[in-house]
Amino acid sequence: MNEQKTIYALGFFDGVHLGHQALLKQCRELAAKHGCNAGVVTFTSHPDGLVLGQSPALLNTSDDRARLLYAYGVDAVKEIPFDRELMSTHWSAFLNSLVAIGAAGFVCGDDFRFGAGGLGTPKKLAAYCNKRNLPYAVVPEQVMDGERISSTRIRELLEEGKPEKAGQMLGHPHILTGEVLAGKQLGRTIGIPTANLIFPEGVIVPKFGVYACKVGFNGKAYSAVTNIGTRPTVNGEGITAEAHILDFEGDLYGKEITVAFCKFLRPEQKFANLDALKAQIAEDIAQTQGIFKQTL
Repeated sequence: MNEQKTIYALGFFDGVHLGHQALLKQCRELAAKHGCNAGVVTFTSHPDGLVLGQSPALLNTSDDRARLLYAYGVDAVKEIPFDRELMSTHWSAFLNSLVAIGAAGFVCGDDFRFGAGGLGTPKKLAAYCNKRNLPYAVVPEQVMDGERISSTRIRELLEEGKPEKAGQMLGHPHILTGEVLAGKQLGRTIGIPTANLIFPEGVIVPKFGVYACKVGFNGKAYSAVTNIGTRPTVNGEGITAEAHILDFEGDLYGKEITVAFCKFLRPEQKFANLDALKAQIAEDIAQTQGIFKQTL
């Protein structure tokens, strides 16, 4: 393998959904054929933030996005700051800059636009590569049930409380990784301790409610019941994801966990008292255990 040379898939890759995975597969195949590494060039922030003045709520933090990209078999993830200088860079100069750092070929989607004014197109990328005898591939859009798979559609599904459908388009459950923060510890007083995560700024908050989840920690996966919302029964402040992890005992404060949202159970609601809340959570736990029994 030529360690200095890399075939790069180009894009933002928010969510690393099935459409992105088609690019990654093509990138790995081209890289194997030409004895190169397979890599991804992405950006530290969504281009829409500068181009349109407003960035969409992202499916992943940059760390989670990198984790997913590596999980799907790339050797390198190169994050480039998307700033005004890059936004005004001519499309061919952008490709030249990547070749200068070892790019030996490119893969992009058929709707990919890049360079100043979005004037770089797959057709121009193909002409650029043909002229320099570089391998390239343009991957057609991926469709599921007649719908184009896109980060935008997946965001809509999560906001509608449809993590199963979102997960089908993603090719994996929607995930959130973060450090467990100390809360009011009210869960402990009713025998239902929770691991609390806050949503990083700019990252999507799925529909408020209770979800059946898997929680990854220390290389193990546990079933969990997770509430997204403001915890109205206990006068909560701010939006959190509170995961009650089943069959787990231990202190997770300060530890990093990954929550994978598998199924929406019910909307968030305010209960008359803690006993009513506790009874409902017992039902949520039983339902979650039943869901994961069926899928094992």
